[in-house]
Amino acid sequence: MAAGTDFSPPFALLDGGGYNNSSINKDTSRNLSPTADENSDGVKQIPNGRPPRHTIPSARLLAAADLAMDVGIVVNKSPSDEKTDFLPVFRSGSCAEEGPKRYMEDEHVCIDDLNQHLGSTAPSFSSMGAFYGVFDGHGGTDAALFVRNNILRYIVDDFQFPMCVEKAIKSAFVRADYAFSDDSSLDISSGTTALTALMLGRTLIIANAGDCRAVLGRRGRAIEMSKDHKPNSTSERLRIEKLGGVIYDGYLNGQLSVSRALGDWHMKGPKGSACPLSPEPELQETNLSEEDEFLIMGCDGLWDVMSSQCAVTIVRKELMLHNDPERCSRELVREALKRNTCDNLTVIVVCFSQDPPPRIEIPQTRVRRSISLEGLNLLKGVLDENS
Repeated sequence: MAAGTDFSPPFALLDGGGYNNSSINKDTSRNLSPTADENSDGVKQIPNGRPPRHTIPSARLLAAADLAMDVGIVVNKSPSDEKTDFLPVFRSGSCAEEGPKRYMEDEHVCIDDLNQHLGSTAPSFSSMGAFYGVFDGHGGTDAALFVRNNILRYIVDDFQFPMCVEKAIKSAFVRADYAFSDDSSLDISSGTTALTALMLGRTLIIANAGDCRAVLGRRGRAIEMSKDHKPNSTSERLRIEKLGGVIYDGYLNGQLSVSRALGDWHMKGPKGSACPLSPEPELQETNLSEEDEFLIMGCDGLWDVMSSQCAVTIVRKELMLHNDPERCSRELVREALKRNTCDNLTVIVVCFSQDPPPRIEIPQTRVRRSISLEGLNLLKGVLDENS
């Protein structure tokens, strides 16, 4: 289904119930590689030895596995502006795994209580706040680790924060990029993409530079909150070519498969000069409502083998079973490994309520019919393929 399309099922959806077993601020990195049994069933490991960032796998990897779950993706759609007393409660879980690569270059951060984390030295917020980030490194770990350790401090220390949060975030990304280049103890030729989520009360602000992705789960529908920055995308290609850059076989200047990243100073000019490889993030803001159930943040190792809608469907099902965001993140990583991802994997799942998602019920039509969510999605996929 084309991006920007909203598919509302006309049938009653029969989902299982869930129970509340809250898990707050769980953050783990563990080995979830397929077992020997899984390998015997045909899950093969992908060899290493590629450019700094791998190319995108064939769409054939996605077709069969997503057919039963792909309802459609809604991009840049804001929730209703109706007045509501909804105030989110943030709880998160994460999982990171090397995957088929020899070493881990990803970093991530999960902060469920911003006031407690910042202490008395930073501005206090009248409502709950939280911060999350995924940093997908390449060419070493220096850039990803540096940005992970400093980006939040650069945001809250900016003179525009909290009066103009968006400008403070954009400034912080560029400041982190410059500060990294000034650190003589680090390998400034390493680089990282950066995806952050800052939550202040009901306000969610996503900032992205690179090909990590943030997706909202809104009553079972996938709402993409970021855009993948690939050199071949129309807007990025125009920006790159205007600044004198070139794209070879999907790689910026024949070297990098992302068009925005922090670090990689061997590909950039003097500070302050316009460069095809940009550290500036694109931002998207929304006000959360009761319809918004959770947020998924992941590196491209997840999204290369799984659609946004597929990930939302998996997480919602898992939350209805055990209501544990950490187990949800582990399940997404496990599923990506089964689909033969060829990169590191980092996934964060953030829930906005202590309760599991409710069962979705659609009023019956005059002719009574019922269909499971899986069956509905399978039917929609078949119709899309035949159209």
